[in-house]
Amino acid sequence: MSSIFQYGLAIGSDPRELVNICLAQAGDIDPTANAGFLYVTDALSSELEHILHLLQHATGIKHWYGSTAVALIGSNQEIYDQPALAIMAASFPDDGFLTVDTITTSCDSFLAAHRDWIESHQARFALVHGDPTNPNIPKIIEDFAAGLDGGFFCGGLTSSQTQYLQIADRVTDGGLSGVLFAADVEVLVSHTQGCSPIGPIRTITEGAANVIMRIDNMPALDAVRADAGEVLSRDLSRLGGFIFAGLPIRGSDTGDYMVRNLLGIDQQSGQIAIGDRIEEGEQIMFCRRDGNTAREDMQKMLDGLKARCKGRRPRGGIYVSCLGRGRYQFGEHAEEVKMIRETLGDFPLVGFFAAGEIFHDRIYGYTGVLTLFM
Repeated sequence: MSSIFQYGLAIGSDPRELVNICLAQAGDIDPTANAGFLYVTDALSSELEHILHLLQHATGIKHWYGSTAVALIGSNQEIYDQPALAIMAASFPDDGFLTVDTITTSCDSFLAAHRDWIESHQARFALVHGDPTNPNIPKIIEDFAAGLDGGFFCGGLTSSQTQYLQIADRVTDGGLSGVLFAADVEVLVSHTQGCSPIGPIRTITEGAANVIMRIDNMPALDAVRADAGEVLSRDLSRLGGFIFAGLPIRGSDTGDYMVRNLLGIDQQSGQIAIGDRIEEGEQIMFCRRDGNTAREDMQKMLDGLKARCKGRRPRGGIYVSCLGRGRYQFGEHAEEVKMIRETLGDFPLVGFFAAGEIFHDRIYGYTGVLTLFM
């Protein structure tokens, strides 16, 4: 499919005016457009149903997917602290996608109801949004991917100071929702970590729940000190925001890992607590997070995607970044989206800053996840 995607972004509090501005930026909607992506800041949560209705009526596009968020991403902007709306109209094969209505506990009924379509269209990739208050979301994602016989998801957890609302043909909340694509919808996906490993891969030799007592048969804090270095080890209060736990993903051939916060340190016992459940025998490493390492890894991701594009420019893209990235890690001038544009060219891009990023079959932290529609 050669048609381009159409994009608009507007700042303001009046729903009708926002929709009109976005549609004016997008231009006359292509008659083949049959799906849309919609992201709004949480200041507009109470107006989301109205906004969705206006867009469906004005464009004739029934199927919209997206989320509320604390902050938005556009082709040239990152929008913070203001009510704003970003849309992208898209053209896919008419039978090339399927709405994933809200799944709150188990994906079994969805998979059973749509098994014929999934198999006939070899559907394995989905763009999804999850409710961070639902503790079932990590297992739903993992089971859903397995149920698709190697499914691959991109997306993020809704971020909001009010309601955790999502869009999947309608306004919804409470679970996982989004859109599943047929195999003939060509996508390129990748993710970038906001951290870099600073020590070796170690083994948790004693621990329970999210508390680690011993690593490599030494007090867990000794392992942290060894990897963090002498300067940070002198003042452990400085570790927060700089040093994180990395949990390597079993079976990954790319050295992939999930970043988790250091939640607590007990200097007397040498125990540490991290932001995830652990098991004895599990691998762990420690990572440093700063602007330079984040930029380097972001550029590495973008260069890899550029090579995979083979000279083609994406028709459109969705970028989901962590709330801890953006202006807090890259600066105030929309540096993440600038890097995307400088490396991959100027193309319609929308997205949001998430409370957790979804990539493959897991939820990450401090990452950026980029989906390109080719």
